[in-house]
Amino acid sequence: MKPKIIVVLGPTATGKSDIAVQIAKKFNGEIISADSRQVFKGMDLGSGKITKKEMLGIPHHLLDIANPKNFFSVVEYKELAEKAIEKILAKGKMPIICGGTGFYIDSIVKNITLPEVKLNQKLRNKLEKYSAEKLFEILEKLSPARAKNIDRKNKVRLIRAIEIAKSLGNVPEIIEGPKKYDFIIIGLDAKDNVLKERIEKRLLKRIKLGMINEVSRLHKQGVSWKRLESFGLEYRQTALFLQKKITKAEMIENLKREIWHFVKRQRTWFKRNKNIKWFEPKQILPIIKQVKISLNKKVC
Repeated sequence: MKPKIIVVLGPTATGKSDIAVQIAKKFNGEIISADSRQVFKGMDLGSGKITKKEMLGIPHHLLDIANPKNFFSVVEYKELAEKAIEKILAKGKMPIICGGTGFYIDSIVKNITLPEVKLNQKLRNKLEKYSAEKLFEILEKLSPARAKNIDRKNKVRLIRAIEIAKSLGNVPEIIEGPKKYDFIIIGLDAKDNVLKERIEKRLLKRIKLGMINEVSRLHKQGVSWKRLESFGLEYRQTALFLQKKITKAEMIENLKREIWHFVKRQRTWFKRNKNIKWFEPKQILPIIKQVKISLNKKVC
């Protein structure tokens, strides 16, 4: 019998962290974050990182494990996530993967093997001079499949994708291996008007709590404006505001628009997986029931 693992995924602002904690309370679990920005230290409000109080005593893994000045790859994430899974299973507990970074989640669920491609500084120096739009055009020609599922405004990811595509040539970028675990995948989503309202409310709350100060502090700690902008969304727009390139009102309006576009990209990614059981954020009792039914099923 393969060990069973619960996955809680979905677009941003759907309350994944809260639901994952409730599931963990019910099924003796520990949570493994699957968020490409929450791995970085000091990136808390902008990334929507769960607080100690919100964890309700449930252990969380893969938060605050990397320096925002440094590159962190999905290969590194997969290695650390699998170690966390084995550690949790060894304690007789239930691993619960929770997040909205589809590539991180797929690396575990599909047991993806990614070829090791070293950083090509010469190529990077050349690519960094291009706009995100130009980088996306280059990637689209080199790897149409990867271009379909990438944040076209995130220069860091675009440059890395081009670097990999150029290095590999016609070699497959991603190889799926045999499945190590049996996954119970819970998806959270809401109607457009509900989610847009949640996004705006959450954004204004983060600003009130000090998101702008957080980005300013990161810059003072040595994270360049260029690096902060590369993280996209809250970090990009706040960095632009702090550099006086846009007003605060423009920052907020830009963020509402960009976060919504991000939601649509997340939906496109997750909808490819037909094994996801979808729920609305407030449907905690049906979610618990679905998890219980799935855990009782015998799957080899």
